[in-house]
Amino acid sequence: MQKDAPAVVFTTRSDIEASVVMALLDSQGIPSFRVSGNPQAIWPMAVNALGDIRVAVAADAAEDARRIIDSHREDVGSRVVRLRDEFDDLQRRIGYRFADRGLLEHALTHKSRAAEDASGGVFDNESLEFLGDAVLGLVVAEALFRRFPDYDEGQKSKIKASVVSTQALARRAEQIRLGDHLLLGRGEEKTGGRFKQALLADGYEALIAAIYLDGGLPAAAAFLDRELGDAIEAGAQPGAVGEDYKSALQERLQALGRPLPEYRLASTEGPDHRKLFTIEVVVRGEVLGSATGRAKKEAEQEAARIALEQLDRAG
Repeated sequence: MQKDAPAVVFTTRSDIEASVVMALLDSQGIPSFRVSGNPQAIWPMAVNALGDIRVAVAADAAEDARRIIDSHREDVGSRVVRLRDEFDDLQRRIGYRFADRGLLEHALTHKSRAAEDASGGVFDNESLEFLGDAVLGLVVAEALFRRFPDYDEGQKSKIKASVVSTQALARRAEQIRLGDHLLLGRGEEKTGGRFKQALLADGYEALIAAIYLDGGLPAAAAFLDRELGDAIEAGAQPGAVGEDYKSALQERLQALGRPLPEYRLASTEGPDHRKLFTIEVVVRGEVLGSATGRAKKEAEQEAARIALEQLDRAG
């Protein structure tokens, strides 16, 4: 006698939500599993980055499983939202709620987390970073075009560079506590990945892309206007564009009777089209500051800024 086919009782685009549902069913004594394609093909999940994840149970347990799941749902009109929202605080801070919250989860998934998933169903945020970088550049360029029509190309380019630099984006990510929500692998977690500037900046760009894909360009532009509008205005103030921390550091060291700083390349990482440079500023063998950027000059300026802060603290 042929055994009844398994029944799909829950569908989502979130790996975390699928895991929550499976844990819920397991706690009620109902074994479950993930399926793709034909529900009769019981096999570890493998979907594309934005694909569906299906949770299935034995056919004779389907009615009880659906009842348990329904008892933990929150209905909003005719739309059912996820069983729990571990990103709810972040959505409040950014002033945007996702219709497809799987996109937000995807944006926050670092490659170290995806690499640890044996099923192949978890995808990292690198493609979203690439898209977010493009959306960010477009929105900021248009804002500069509209707000400062009399500025020449060089002036607008300097403002843009200061607003979209790795350090500037990392600081924005820190302000919305993005690091608290990043999905990291064990190794990255142990080495302080939640506080790394490059990782925060990349996550911020991926977040921009997720908003763009979920709500379109108007939603992404509105988010960036709230986030970066003040920085754009500040960057346009006299003397604010292109602040030279390297020169300031050199002058400070000379006033203290110390030798001039040296800037050395500590490491490089990433593919050629998105390479990251870590620069250390060194005085008499002592590292006064270290920073990472997509350009060596950008990283040098940030390292100099950090060195100046350290000198200030030292008195």
